[in-house]
Amino acid sequence: MLNPNIFNDLSEKLHGVVNSSPAKDMEKNIRALLAQGFSKLDLVTREEFDVQAQVLARAREQLTALEARITELEAQRK
Repeated sequence: MLNPNIFNDLSEKLHGVVNSSPAKDMEKNIRALLAQGFSKLDLVTREEFDVQAQVLARAREQLTALEARITELEAQRK
């Protein structure tokens, strides 16, 4: 059977190699490039999106309640 530490050791060695190679610099440069590109777009965070989704859900509930109230008042008027 394989020793489970073999995978941990291999992972640590690969991580060390990547950190000391040009690949790490490329990763930093690519991340910076993507961050710059995303900053030019009109994007929102997931948290902001979730808050706005909750606001929209409440507005829809209120609209449904108001529509029901209007229908009720119109029925009473007739």
